[in-house]
Amino acid sequence: MTTETATFAAGCFWGVQHSFERFYKDETIEVKVGYTGGDVNDPNYKQVCTGTTRHAEAIQIKYTPNDNINYANLVEFFYRMHDPTTVDAQGPDVGTQYRSSIFYHSPEQEQIAKRVTDEIQDKHYQGQKIVTLIVPAGEWYDAEEYHQKYLDKNPEGYACPTHFLRW
Repeated sequence: MTTETATFAAGCFWGVQHSFERFYKDETIEVKVGYTGGDVNDPNYKQVCTGTTRHAEAIQIKYTPNDNINYANLVEFFYRMHDPTTVDAQGPDVGTQYRSSIFYHSPEQEQIAKRVTDEIQDKHYQGQKIVTLIVPAGEWYDAEEYHQKYLDKNPEGYACPTHFLRW
């Protein structure tokens, strides 16, 4: 089977990576944290934190679709684990680097992301507007090694209070 890629931004990438890895612990997935969606080549964490590079802190998932994991499932989980109704913010984390975004890698992913977003909007957010951006995936830059699996390495580390499972 073919390995596929999914890319999401939902606030501080430490908590997003941790949430996906814990939820999909029985699946073979690889989740990396990094930067995408900006205009600077090879940005670093310090640059991205200024908000001037326009990059989002994001995760990139490599997975092999099967009965338990597919792109639609990943998009739904993305919406379950963060607040998609806040512009450029998750909890106390504020700035464009913390925006809610789905970076699609194919026309099929774009269609699935839009369909699942509409379903989630209708079912779970009737009183609030989902503001998640659905945009083409651009250049991906892995974050520095100390950010990879940060909350596994630092169990007492900062976790955004908006990263929890809804419904």
